[in-house]
Amino acid sequence: MIDNITIGNVVNSLVPISRFNKGEANKIFEEVKETGFKIVLKNNTPACILLTPEVYDELMETVENYRLLVEAEKRIEKAKSEDFVSADEVMNELGIKSADLDNDDVEIG
Repeated sequence: MIDNITIGNVVNSLVPISRFNKGEANKIFEEVKETGFKIVLKNNTPACILLTPEVYDELMETVENYRLLVEAEKRIEKAKSEDFVSADEVMNELGIKSADLDNDDVEIG
């Protein structure tokens, strides 16, 4: 839902706080449900952003994925070849043979 945010969407999402004072909260929440977000203005300055739970979850997942990416990049940057262990070494250490894996389905994702 946040992938298709445009300047037009942002301009149309501006909500003066006075609308809440006029009893329009339910209508504003319905608009948030339809559009995904609204920006509440107080004295013509953004005071808060209202998001649907789905958009919030999507944003939090994006932030977490970015943090994981940054951590992975730091680790890769600091890694030395002696830090790595081959799959064969791991399988040997754990007593696993290639034949043991032939009939096992592994799902990654």
